[in-house]
Amino acid sequence: MEGKRIDVGPGQVLTIPRGAVHRFDNTADKDAKALCVITPAVLGPEYFREMAAALIAAQGGPPDRAKMVEIMLRHGLTPAMAPPQA
Repeated sequence: MEGKRIDVGPGQVLTIPRGAVHRFDNTADKDAKALCVITPAVLGPEYFREMAAALIAAQGGPPDRAKMVEIMLRHGLTPAMAPPQA
């Protein structure tokens, strides 16, 4: 978040202030689940359905970045560039 890595484990909570640049990475070797609560609501369920469809279409590979950006822009989000890999 805002250029700083914050590890969040099972049962932990992270609050992301509105407008903060952030991303989610699963660095574990198993699937992760997260519950996101956005208040006041600015994203509807259709955003998450569309993103899930893009991830499913990737069939376990990297998702189509252009498709994900298109979905984000359509729902009023501003995609941020990923930091360079170390």
